[in-house]
Amino acid sequence: MASTFKSLTNNDVTSTRTLLHEAIPLTGALISGTYGDRNIKNFSHGMFQSVYDYPFLSSSANHLFDVSFGHSSDAANSSYTQNSKKLNIYNQMAQILVGHDVTGGIRKFDRDGDLTAGQKLSQCFFLSFSRLLNKDEIKKGSFSIAFITGGLAQDIGVQKSDDGRPLLTLQDHNAQNSYFVNSPAGEYGLLLSSSTANTNTALGLVYYQAGIAVITSSVFRQDKPEFPSGGGSTNFGIGDITGDPGSGSAMEVQNFVTGSTIRKISDSLRRRISNIQFNNTTELNSTIYYCRAHHNEFNYSANPTYISASKMRVKNISTDTPVSYITTVGLYSADNELLAVAKLSEALKKDPTTEFTLRVRLDY
Repeated sequence: MASTFKSLTNNDVTSTRTLLHEAIPLTGALISGTYGDRNIKNFSHGMFQSVYDYPFLSSSANHLFDVSFGHSSDAANSSYTQNSKKLNIYNQMAQILVGHDVTGGIRKFDRDGDLTAGQKLSQCFFLSFSRLLNKDEIKKGSFSIAFITGGLAQDIGVQKSDDGRPLLTLQDHNAQNSYFVNSPAGEYGLLLSSSTANTNTALGLVYYQAGIAVITSSVFRQDKPEFPSGGGSTNFGIGDITGDPGSGSAMEVQNFVTGSTIRKISDSLRRRISNIQFNNTTELNSTIYYCRAHHNEFNYSANPTYISASKMRVKNISTDTPVSYITTVGLYSADNELLAVAKLSEALKKDPTTEFTLRVRLDY
């Protein structure tokens, strides 16, 4: 316990903010169920499924993300499979991520970030990433997701998957400089495809702090305006992926998402994902205290071992210069209660001819 205290002024304290980033790659083999779907957990309610990096019954398994599907009220129909659940999923996500309008109604997901006008995303896949992966937020401009569309190569681009199928890659291009803040869940960016004719039309949204990606079902439809016209199948398909690209063996996406359960939709979507990549962000806030020991301060010690037979151990005669060794810095409250302790890597010799400034950093 210290017997001498020195007050810190505003000039002795400063705060810093550091953003730490970590690359997160998720391969298609892992997402599609590399352990024979034992790393895919389904629930009795049938509203979403969870993806793990190992069989989910293993004690070492880590939850990666959840997959689900939903549609808005104008895309709903009582004859659709799990219609009410799909509607509830969409409304729940929209309430959290988009919010309500002035009438109290739930807003719909918007392609261009303008919540009052523009084309809406009515049928959406939802990927909700674990906090273990995205930490405090997803780094803006780092998110990308590649889908095996099942279409023809000339319709989408030259990039292909390992089995030769064309890929459609969505990215939040330049989101670090251009993103939206009109969401109750924080900041979000548009997911665009660099291979489409109209790169200003988003095929999805990524919410950075929430760690959620919203993908429109039209990523599997060539008849949508996001894709160049001419040649090839008008529906890339999502259900059966065993046939050749463009062979028509895959179920047309509109029929599939309306006539299938959320579990089946999630299974098929996972098997269409080639890879997901992004950088997470950990925000590290620090308060730095500059503890200054001037030449005439802290030259003596309050340690009982500093005295032997009523004499200072460091002095042979009374005129010798006092010496102390600094090993620890204690930060105290205004009531002299010890709040934090910082240990030096080695003792610093202190006498009236030396001065020190010790930099103590508290991270939180």
